Amino acid sequence: MGTTSGTRVQGHVEEGWGKVADAFRANFAGNPGEVGAACCVYVGGRPVVDLWGGLADREANRPWGKDTIVAVASTTKGAAAICAHLLVQRGEVDLDAPVVKYWPEFGAAGKELIPVRWLLSHRAGLPVLDVSLTPEQVYAWDPITDALAAQKPVWEPGTKHGYHAVTYGFLVGEVIRRITGTSVGQYLADNVTGPLGAEFYIGLPEAHEARVSRLIEMSLEPTAEQREMFKSLDVNTLPPNMRAIVTAFLDPNSLSLRALTLTKPAMDFNSRAMHAAEVPAANGICTARGLARMYAGLIGDVDGVRILDDATIANAIVEQSNGPDAVLVKDTRFGLGFFLKSDDQPMMGPRSFGHDGAGGSMAFADPDSGLAFGYVMNKMQANLSADPRPVALIDAVKNCP
Repeated sequence: MGTTSGTRVQGHVEEGWGKVADAFRANFAGNPGEVGAACCVYVGGRPVVDLWGGLADREANRPWGKDTIVAVASTTKGAAAICAHLLVQRGEVDLDAPVVKYWPEFGAAGKELIPVRWLLSHRAGLPVLDVSLTPEQVYAWDPITDALAAQKPVWEPGTKHGYHAVTYGFLVGEVIRRITGTSVGQYLADNVTGPLGAEFYIGLPEAHEARVSRLIEMSLEPTAEQREMFKSLDVNTLPPNMRAIVTAFLDPNSLSLRALTLTKPAMDFNSRAMHAAEVPAANGICTARGLARMYAGLIGDVDGVRILDDATIANAIVEQSNGPDAVLVKDTRFGLGFFLKSDDQPMMGPRSFGHDGAGGSMAFADPDSGLAFGYVMNKMQANLSADPRPVALIDAVKNCP
């Protein structure tokens, strides 16, 4: 499809969708610019945009190919939510039943009345742990689910919401495991991505490791130099929304940093160990095509396959949490496991739902237009609100037929 500042963009765009290709190219030419990325849009169950370009591994000068896959951080949470809603649709989960119905050990430390829906809407008060875990313990599954079962909530469950950045996947995932007898990743493969032919893994088979793009990671914790710089900053001169975020991220003991950096040392998103494990809030690996196809299969038929029906989707997108987030220190809006449309989550129409991930990845579906969107990249960027790269692509989508 041509080059932009030396970057070759490849793929397919149907007539009338050229503005998305223009925006995709512009993201590479912008400042600071993409390194490697892909974008896919489905409408009415078929792809109208499927683009990729740049480098999958900047250090090795490996180009991003049609089948390059990449880790998408919290965009994974949407896949875990899909599994939960499929169990609801099949009558195997009651969202208003207490979690202990499915996971008896969870009732310790005053948690016996927490319903399943509070796990999906970030209202359980369990974004952090009082015990310290290594990445290896998290990858092993049982150590972190045991710790969550024993953990006392840090706020009264149900009274407010706060982003369960890492723990979400294990809370929802253990309910799925107790009911099905299989892991989240296996349940996803058997019941969602397999039937759809959508490439999205939670727990990557080793056979696919060579196709993984190398992330250019960002650190959530300020460096020593950044801390010194901020010492001279009068936070009271900042806008109120930025003041709270900066204050939280400068405090190593804040709920924000503790939730977002749960392990010591941090998990390595470029490691085979992380890719092979199941961390259902954070380590999904996929193509943009797989993301868009998976979400398309929630709102309509894709080659004769549909995963969730209209009633299940309508239930999933009823607002559960809205307003100040106790962890992210900004306003967030959630349905059951999905972000809903807001200033921070632009998406499409008022009933759009989906999830983004740290660094920039994003996926959503819009039931009213029949549109599904997937965007992945390897250059992670920290933003106080929605990442400008997918926002530019979404704006272009809105200006197409």
